[in-house]
Amino acid sequence: MAVIFNLKFSSILLVLCVLALTNHSHAIDEERKLYIVYMGNLDEKHESPLSHHFNILQEVVDIRQSLVRSYSRSFNGFAAYLTPQEQEKLADHEEVVSVFPAKTFQLQTTRSWDFMGFPENVHRNPMVESDTIIGSFSDKGFGPPPKKWKGACKGGSNFTCNNKLIGARFYDFDSARDVVGHGTHTASTAAGSIVKGASFYGIAEGIARGAVPSSRITAYKVCSESGCSSANILAAFDDAIADGVDLITISIGGNTPEALQIDPIAIGSFHASQKGILVIQSAGNSGSQASVGSVAPWILTVAASTIDRGIVTKVALGNGSILTGKSVNSFKLKGTTFPLVYGKEVRAKLYTCLQNDLVKGKIVLCDRLRGGREAFRAGALGSIGLSEGINNDVSFVVPLSASALTKADFSLVQSYFSSTKAPKVDILPSESIQNLDAPRVTSFSSKGPNSIIPDILKPDVTAPGVEILAAFSPKASPSDDPSDKRSVKYSILSGTSMSCPHVAGAAAYIKSLHPNWSPSAIKSALMTTAWKMNMENNQDAEFAYGSGHIYPVKAVDPGLVYEIMQEDYIKMLCGRLRSDTSTLRKIFGVNVNCSKGFKINPKDLNYPSMTVKISSFKSNQIIPFEEKFIRTVTNVGRANSTYKAKTSVSSDYSINVNPSILTFGELNEKKTFEVTISGKFTGIMISAALEWSDGVHNVRSPIVIYKRNVMEN
Repeated sequence: MAVIFNLKFSSILLVLCVLALTNHSHAIDEERKLYIVYMGNLDEKHESPLSHHFNILQEVVDIRQSLVRSYSRSFNGFAAYLTPQEQEKLADHEEVVSVFPAKTFQLQTTRSWDFMGFPENVHRNPMVESDTIIGSFSDKGFGPPPKKWKGACKGGSNFTCNNKLIGARFYDFDSARDVVGHGTHTASTAAGSIVKGASFYGIAEGIARGAVPSSRITAYKVCSESGCSSANILAAFDDAIADGVDLITISIGGNTPEALQIDPIAIGSFHASQKGILVIQSAGNSGSQASVGSVAPWILTVAASTIDRGIVTKVALGNGSILTGKSVNSFKLKGTTFPLVYGKEVRAKLYTCLQNDLVKGKIVLCDRLRGGREAFRAGALGSIGLSEGINNDVSFVVPLSASALTKADFSLVQSYFSSTKAPKVDILPSESIQNLDAPRVTSFSSKGPNSIIPDILKPDVTAPGVEILAAFSPKASPSDDPSDKRSVKYSILSGTSMSCPHVAGAAAYIKSLHPNWSPSAIKSALMTTAWKMNMENNQDAEFAYGSGHIYPVKAVDPGLVYEIMQEDYIKMLCGRLRSDTSTLRKIFGVNVNCSKGFKINPKDLNYPSMTVKISSFKSNQIIPFEEKFIRTVTNVGRANSTYKAKTSVSSDYSINVNPSILTFGELNEKKTFEVTISGKFTGIMISAALEWSDGVHNVRSPIVIYKRNVMEN
């Protein structure tokens, strides 16, 4: 059974006594701030973790005004209000791994599944897929929840569960009801039922479905309109693991990467991994190099890319020119052309806001894209804005007739306005076009390299995340504007938040056909079977798309997988993080000895991709290099099979694989090999690859060598 837990759509319910403590938070003095105290694995010698947390806090603080939450179902820790001095005392406690401030994280389809070669009639295992738990959708044809399920429906007011949405929890709210729309959208992308004729006011019309329509969903509401508390996120992980989920999709992230021991998502997902739960997380929407926020090797990190359908909104000028912009515009203006006014010329005196009587019945030209919101507030008929991104490659739902233009096209409108006595324009409803260069990683998708563990490639894969149609909460505004009172069942959203559930759905599909596969095996299958991306369309190469674009049908039968065991993570943390033995004992809950022979470099973790950062040198300097990687593959294809190594070729490097032929005599047999890449480094990045093939399966791993100051170029 695969259980997909949608952390985006969710929030979590705590023990009642802890909630009671939270109600007194207003009495906490201003010097205190909320901290998370992480204590690693649950210790069986403590019969009541909550009481143990009270006892530890009593040593440094008055617990009546401090403790907010106790994490005690799946891992050990608590959240409490502390002064800096109290935080330091707790950090020195022999049972504490780390103490770090709680932070606020941000939220990071009719065509996308077909684009990925994953048709509606794909081969399925209905019985196992039905035991997969991922939202508040129709349960027609569903039986009772799977026996494995240990969770509960505690959705609060105005919320009910059914045999599709089998569980819900919330925190800091009065209900798990989705009032933003994001959670409904991501959950339906992963596991929504099949709906014909879905669209957003006729835009992107088609059959909407998730990857695993028979799967179940459980929701944990951790987010509000203002963001997602890290204390709530850890509580949701704590509950979800104990509830019995098998897959977690979390479209949440911070603005900057965090060290593993103070990253709540890395911590929660690590303990999920220990229980056999694969965690899929969005890479982030910062767009720049080294901005990817999901860095832990036990997480499957997802970038966002386009599909072969795009959405555009055309602008017709009074002189006959037609310009193509970006927006999801459902409005059809009554007429042919309308007066055009310049925003900076119709502002109220002494204010930057627009004067209502000067924009009524007119279309406003705005130097900033965000000016469209002001045009809507002022009662304008429409707006034409300047795209604020480098690439005008994504359309967002707008609350009025609007379109965003590139700088060149916006200049054409400016020239027309300046040269015409009575300028007029029309903004047409959005239409679908074909994206011939898809898949292409979008400009907003966060890029590598991994700034926390430089020798682990991130992101891992990319998936559709641009202009995705999926279910939407009728309680939410489709344009995210409170004044936009439209209520819709489907909407179009973009972000790595949208690509993440695509991979979660694909992972659930693999899980339904291979129930006993480990998280690392499923992750490996998705990475090594991914489509090879076009570097000409993605200048950041693997730092943009990782191993490539997921191909769910191929991932079901990958041939070979790279398994990562708990001991491998211990060795990596011993080597990379230089963690002392006592700290790792707390984290892993087992006896750990970080002796010299028990340490490995992250580049030698049995990861499906191979990456190493070499020492810094001047940009115009040519230096020789040689790097080695050791990997072990497990045969999950045919019992008797022989795989031959094939590598990319370049004048800048050579690759040697030893042995270059792997012969297997049975399933689940393991073989180890060594990869050596050597050459002369002339640029900032070498993008190479190794592929194992038996004539049926092609198991591809990217090899990335880059220099220390790649982020400076």
